[in-house]
Amino acid sequence: MKPNITNGVWPTMITPFTEKKKIDYAGLEQFVEWLIAQGVHGLFAVCQSSEMLFLSLAERVQLAKFVKEKAAGRVPVVASGHISYSIEDQVEEIKQISAAGVDAFVIVSNRLASADESEDVWKRNAEIILSAVPDVAFGVYECPSPYKRLLSPELLKWCADTGRFLFHKDTCCDSIQIQAKLDAVKGTPLKLFNANAATLLNSLESGASGYSGIMANFHPDLYVKLMDIYATQPREAARLQNYLGLASVIERQLYPVNAKYHLQLEGLPFNLDGRSADKGAFTSAMKLEVEQLRAAGNAFRD
Repeated sequence: MKPNITNGVWPTMITPFTEKKKIDYAGLEQFVEWLIAQGVHGLFAVCQSSEMLFLSLAERVQLAKFVKEKAAGRVPVVASGHISYSIEDQVEEIKQISAAGVDAFVIVSNRLASADESEDVWKRNAEIILSAVPDVAFGVYECPSPYKRLLSPELLKWCADTGRFLFHKDTCCDSIQIQAKLDAVKGTPLKLFNANAATLLNSLESGASGYSGIMANFHPDLYVKLMDIYATQPREAARLQNYLGLASVIERQLYPVNAKYHLQLEGLPFNLDGRSADKGAFTSAMKLEVEQLRAAGNAFRD
């Protein structure tokens, strides 16, 4: 059965940790429930927001398995998590994480070729992975770390034409490039999800399938609302887009600590601990900015 990659909002999930920097699975379960209650259409576990570069392979596998189990078929779940340099090691990571039962494994675009290597190298390595893991559906994630590798429209079409790629998390942040990519994959099963809030409404109007980005860890319900109204209430959609685009600049704060603080304000039992950022650098002014962002968002709720 082909995975159900639905249009809509796919949060790039953060990982709650205990004060001893262990994954807080009790908090994670409540986070899954909260996201689904907010109306999201899918979950993207084991990504940069999840601090995957700071997780062992066993932790990445368990994280994917746990989110899939707790979603319990209510929404589909995709996951990434191949962080090694050699393709052979990446294949093993992909096999283990895919075996957790996720609906698709999302390949990190910068893992298949170095910054100075061509798209032909990328294709050759992708073919190795597709051959080594024949029964898995895939996506592509233009992850910005350790370097951002954007796919050309031609390479994205190549992915789509394999019939194995169903999900693309786009981080180019450029409406012209997004349109070219949408044109390239039109009529294929591959769906493009924009990670950039500022260009989101424009991309939806151009045919993008939804949003998959950091800010769905703050106010996913507002992204769901934009998905619901953009085609029928253009003036209200434009007003909401203006807020979402401006609100997204908070990504430049101390992320994901600031997202965890926002989730605290939402009543989730998160502390601010993690492995990728020092919570001690989260200042009182930053906290106030998060509080103000949350309060301003209430103007868009019924």
